[in-house]
Amino acid sequence: MHKKLFIPGPVDVKEDVLEKMATPMIGHRSKEASELQRNISEKLMELMYTKNQIILSTSSGTGLMEGAVRSCTRKKAAVFSVGAFGKRWHEIAEANGVDADLFESQWGEPTTPEMVDQALSTGLYDLVTITHNETSTGIMNPLNEISSVIKKYPEVIFVMDTVSSLGGAKIEVDKWGVDICIASTQKCLGLPAGMAVCSISEKAVNAAKEVKNRGFYFDLLKLYNTIKNKDHQYPSTPSISHMFALDYQLDRIMEEGLDSRFERHLQMAELVRNWAKKNFELFADEKYASNSLTTVKNTRGISVADLNKELAERGFVISNGYGDLKEKTFRIAHMADTPMEDLSALLDNIEDILGL
Repeated sequence: MHKKLFIPGPVDVKEDVLEKMATPMIGHRSKEASELQRNISEKLMELMYTKNQIILSTSSGTGLMEGAVRSCTRKKAAVFSVGAFGKRWHEIAEANGVDADLFESQWGEPTTPEMVDQALSTGLYDLVTITHNETSTGIMNPLNEISSVIKKYPEVIFVMDTVSSLGGAKIEVDKWGVDICIASTQKCLGLPAGMAVCSISEKAVNAAKEVKNRGFYFDLLKLYNTIKNKDHQYPSTPSISHMFALDYQLDRIMEEGLDSRFERHLQMAELVRNWAKKNFELFADEKYASNSLTTVKNTRGISVADLNKELAERGFVISNGYGDLKEKTFRIAHMADTPMEDLSALLDNIEDILGL
C-alpha cells in the first residue's frame, strides 16, 4: 500500500509527472537538450520573479548551497540560522575552508532584520546566507524586511535557501535583491528528488571571478559560463529525465496560476495551524509560520513514533521532530500538489487514533 506523504520531502508526485521521467532519452549535447534546458530556465525565471540566469544541477539543493558559499565568498560569510538547515550553511562553509560566522535565532523564532543589520554593519562580511523557509522549526523568515536591510550593503552577496518554499510561496528574487536563490525539486515543486535549481545575478558572477578555488562540480562560474557560451549546456552530464518532468510540471504550475498555487498553500497551512492550536500548540511564532510545513509542539506528550505506526497502517506518514526536537514536536507538510481533502483526512485520522 502506498502511504500518502506528509513529510518535508520527498512529496507525493502526480502520476502524469512521474511518467514524464520515463520519456525516451535524448543526447545531452543535442539541440533538443539545449531547448529543453532553456525552456525550463524561462519558466523558472517567471516562478522566481527574476531576470537573472537560471542554473540547473543534478544534485540536491545542498550541492548548490556548497557551490554558492565556496564560489562567491571572498572574505567571510555571515550565516543566519533558524533551525537545522540554516546551520547546515555553516557546516558547508567550514568543510570548504570558507571563513564564516554563525548567527542563530532561538528555535521557533525568525531571523530579524536587526540581527542582519548588526552583523553586516561591521564590514566583516561579503556574503550572507538566509533560510527563507526552515522545515525543522516551521519558520518562514520575513524576507521583505530582511532584504531591505541587506540592500544597505551593496557589496554583500545575498544567498537564499528556498528549498522548501519555491513553488509554494511567492519568491520575489529581483525585488528582494537576491543574488543566488536555491531550491530543490522534491518539495513544493512536486517532483522526485535529484535536481536542484538556482538563479544567479551578474553581481554574484563577478564575485566568483575573484575567488580562486571554487571547486569543480559546483563551480558556479563554470556552470554560468557554459550555459552562456554553449546555449544552456552543462559541463557535466545532467539528469535529462528530471528535466523532462520539471519542464512538464512547470507547465502544470503555470496552468494552475502562481497566485492560485500560493493561495492554496496558505489555505492548507491555515487548516493545519488551526488544527494544531485546537489540539496541541504551534512550535513556531505564528506570525512567522511556514506555508509549506507546520511544526506542532507535543503538548500532550504522545508517542509520535507510535502515532506514525498507526498512521502508516491507515496509509499516511508524518514526520517526527528534527534532531533535539524529536518526540517534543511533530511535523506535517502541506506542499506541492497535496489535495486539501487528503490533508483533512490525515487530521481526522490523527484525531481518531489519539481519541481527540
